[in-house]
Amino acid sequence: MRTATVNRKTKETDIKLSLCLDGGEVSISTGVGFFDHMLNSFATHGRFGLIVDVKGDLEVDEHHTVEDTGIVLGKAFAEALGDKGSIERFGSFYVPMDEALAFASVDVSGRPFLVFDADFPQARCGDYDCAMTVEFMRAFAFNAGITLHLKSVYGDNSHHITEALFKAAAHAMRLAVKENASGKPLSTKGVL
Repeated sequence: MRTATVNRKTKETDIKLSLCLDGGEVSISTGVGFFDHMLNSFATHGRFGLIVDVKGDLEVDEHHTVEDTGIVLGKAFAEALGDKGSIERFGSFYVPMDEALAFASVDVSGRPFLVFDADFPQARCGDYDCAMTVEFMRAFAFNAGITLHLKSVYGDNSHHITEALFKAAAHAMRLAVKENASGKPLSTKGVL
């Protein structure tokens, strides 16, 4: 099984996270309801086992909780993938959510990069600042060592836009980390 457990404690957050790329239990508790919903959607649509327990300085705001969770989730992906020797490497996916449409494309390359193109008509979804979506995705991509492109093609509802982005990223990651039969890195260099 391709698994990782990462614990990270700072003065702002205390995060315990377990990931299984091949499925398993999903249990999310960050103290930010809408963010829990997004992580649950990410795990479900990626078909990942994901257990997340976060204690953050929510008396300040949700910024540290959301960004630091992205850091830890990224580190867990990097650890669970190991040398990336027998994965499909690339994944792309569109997700429609009512009036919203989002696209994600990923390269599990070891070269971290994020392209993020999304506007949010409403600034908040419950207790979640929509501007945190790019912060989470950047922290995740850079710590996972992936190139991630995310685009909201269109949409009028920030909840739908955000959820479509998380789900599209999950499906793209699911396709990219799928094991192939070759046992060799998908690279002309011979390594990733």
